[in-house]
Amino acid sequence: MKVALACDHGGLSLKNKIKEHLAANGYETVDFGTTDACSCDYPDFALLGAEAVARGECDRGIFVCTTGIGISIAANKVPGIRCALCTDETCARLTREHNDANVLALGGGIVGEHLALGIVDVFLTTGFSGLEKHQRRIDKIAAIEKKYSGSCDRSVHGKK
Repeated sequence: MKVALACDHGGLSLKNKIKEHLAANGYETVDFGTTDACSCDYPDFALLGAEAVARGECDRGIFVCTTGIGISIAANKVPGIRCALCTDETCARLTREHNDANVLALGGGIVGEHLALGIVDVFLTTGFSGLEKHQRRIDKIAAIEKKYSGSCDRSVHGKK
């Protein structure tokens, strides 16, 4: 399995630990950055990693920023991405089984290294349940995505 990795400066340390863990467990990784602790913008790296997953160049993605929130929001803007912010192994298992999430977001300032590695392991080894009710819901999410993916109106609360 090939895993896209992405982070900002707030997630760099945890991303690097995840990268080492994945290599030790036989996973191939593609690191979309950042590679240093200088302040940077998580959307830049989320976009690169999410596009690689959406194109099928990577099977899954693991993205890290300080909280995991911003990088998950950015990743979810890419059509075909279902990025889930997880803070425990149960959420990681359920997002794979129920949502067929293809990207995991973690908060480098929220979860510790050992918990994060456990979440990563569960996320990468859990399959989609394939249950009709779950597929139906994923299809509805994809329909929403399709409805708005061609929209030129990016207004918020009626303001342009």
